[in-house]
Amino acid sequence: MNLITPPPSELSTTDQPMVVNCIAYRNDGSRIGDITLDAISDVLSQPGTFVWVGLHEPDEELLEKLQEEFGLHDLAIEDAHAAHQRTKIETYGDSLFLVVQTAQLIKGRLAFGETHIFFGPRYLVTVRHGASLSYAPARRTCEHTPALLANGPSYALYGVLDFIVDNLLPIVRDFREELQRLEQDIFAETFKRDTVRRLYDMQRDLMTLRLAVAPLQDIVNQLVRLHPSLIPDELRAYFRDIYDHVFRVNESIGAMREMLAAAISVNLSLVSFGQNEVMKKLAGWAAMLAAPTLLTSWYGMNFTHMPELNRPWAYPVVILVMGCIVGGIFIGLKRAKWL
Repeated sequence: MNLITPPPSELSTTDQPMVVNCIAYRNDGSRIGDITLDAISDVLSQPGTFVWVGLHEPDEELLEKLQEEFGLHDLAIEDAHAAHQRTKIETYGDSLFLVVQTAQLIKGRLAFGETHIFFGPRYLVTVRHGASLSYAPARRTCEHTPALLANGPSYALYGVLDFIVDNLLPIVRDFREELQRLEQDIFAETFKRDTVRRLYDMQRDLMTLRLAVAPLQDIVNQLVRLHPSLIPDELRAYFRDIYDHVFRVNESIGAMREMLAAAISVNLSLVSFGQNEVMKKLAGWAAMLAAPTLLTSWYGMNFTHMPELNRPWAYPVVILVMGCIVGGIFIGLKRAKWL
């Protein structure tokens, strides 16, 4: 096949940062090389080839160029230009348009993005928005198995989806490890407001993550069962493997959410228990102070005739009575474990 590959100075990956990769392949899985966007239609005009394009937050002009080269549907291009789409799969003629949510831990915080995928018999176009890792590792993995890449863009689609799902497992694992560290603060002697705030943030992030992952099960399930013209039978086992991974991630997220809910409930219960213990101690000391306060208030009244005022033993007896009463209250509270 006579394909002209431009020199590096003319490649789109250097001229246009929004174009991460634009590579042509033969149907035997071998790589032809980098091409410009203008050369896409020339490559596709020759039989036995397909193109894999990777974009990062492209502008409207670039998407219109891709639409011209691949003949993409207007509605799919409109969705790809506007981010914040829901996870979905749409069929446009003999091609598919997928929206997949992505997640990435950035400085300990979970950030979300999305990838729009145009998938046809002879092309795969990925459009990344927001927090998302580069799909260069997925591309290299596919290129290292040319026998499978000979299945065309369908195996490239498998590589991208598998890469997305596999990157979710470490996130769930990091959440689990952080929860184990927070459990020490939950059962600590002192209450920490930051612990409760972090537990709430984790629960919110996991809720958002589950909303992104759960619809992905339906998308992969469709790729396993439907679209025979795009997904060959020999690759359906690979997509079933992705489905199993998505199911495991979804189950792990559900388990983590339950653990977080339990942790928040236990933390609040421990805080309430600690407050009750403090109130019991305060009430016990108040009860002990109430007895001498009552006795001394009697003798603080301005009456002329009061018993024992003129007795020499009156003061020691009153002190002894107050001590006995306070001591009895103290012993009773100790037995009741209020002090």
